[in-house]
Amino acid sequence: MNRNDQLQQLILAEEKAAQLFYEIEKRNIIRAQVSEKDVNDAIYDLAFELFGIKKYWHKRIVRGGKNTLLPYKHNPENLILKEDDIVFLDFGPVFEEWEADYGRTYVIGQNEKKLKLKADVEAAWHEGKKYYQENIQQITPAELYGYTQQLAIKYGWTFGNKHCGHLIGNFPHEVIQGEELENYLHPDNHKPMSDSDRNNNPRFWIYEVHFVDEALEIGGFFEQLLD
Repeated sequence: MNRNDQLQQLILAEEKAAQLFYEIEKRNIIRAQVSEKDVNDAIYDLAFELFGIKKYWHKRIVRGGKNTLLPYKHNPENLILKEDDIVFLDFGPVFEEWEADYGRTYVIGQNEKKLKLKADVEAAWHEGKKYYQENIQQITPAELYGYTQQLAIKYGWTFGNKHCGHLIGNFPHEVIQGEELENYLHPDNHKPMSDSDRNNNPRFWIYEVHFVDEALEIGGFFEQLLD
């Protein structure tokens, strides 16, 4: 399968993930007085209802309140969502052996600061993508990470993770690619993003924007396919 065909499969997987997230909002699954785990379980059931899938390439994440400060590798306590809360989702469903990785932020209520954070992570993601596209032949993960840190400052936040994305592909890409630094959009990774992998296969990237405010104990998250 050539690069364009692989990319189309990843795009199709992401479109299905977007449909799933649309239904999450439509059915009011994210609401006050339910736990993060309850939301997680409801989304798992919804994905099976809509697409017949039960396979995910990474753990399913629902984080509310102070837990939104924490990046992927943490496993915090299960919180009850509150009125006027902020919540983000990070799901990696697998559709016909192709991986998606999709993240969005939601606000329960009308808190202006939290609504601004929700809007800012999305706007910053698109700015980061534009920067990537303008420099696509030579840009490195370190450069994109540095630019994303500056975006956080521009919007009045702090960047909340040690990297801003990773490779994605045919399931299970982690078995093929491993956990090496070169597979992450990490500040110490200086290999051009356009380079092929060690087996001369094309690489496809997920871009993550995670902004936080430690004092307010809130974070926002937005991710999807960059290519």
